[in-house]
Amino acid sequence: MSEKHSPLQLVWGLLLVLAGVGVFFRTPQVMPDIEKIEQFANVGGFIRFCFYFIGLLLVGGGLKKIVAYVKANHSTPRSKNQRNG
Repeated sequence: MSEKHSPLQLVWGLLLVLAGVGVFFRTPQVMPDIEKIEQFANVGGFIRFCFYFIGLLLVGGGLKKIVAYVKANHSTPRSKNQRNG
C-alpha cells in the first residue's frame, strides 16, 4: 500500500476537519477575552477574521485529504478473487 493510500491519511484528514470545526466553535468564546487586552482592542475584527480563516483552512485541508483518500481507494483495481468472491 502506497503512502497516499494509508489509512493514517484518512485519520489525519478527519482530525484536521475536527480541529477546524473546533476553531469555529471556540472563536466566539475567546474573542471577548482577547478584546479585553488593551493592545488587541482595536484589531478585534482582524483577529476574528484570522481565526475563522485558519478554521476554514483546516477544514478545507482535511476535506481535501479525505476526498483524496476516498478517490484513491475507489480507483484501485480489485483482484479477480475479490471480484468473484
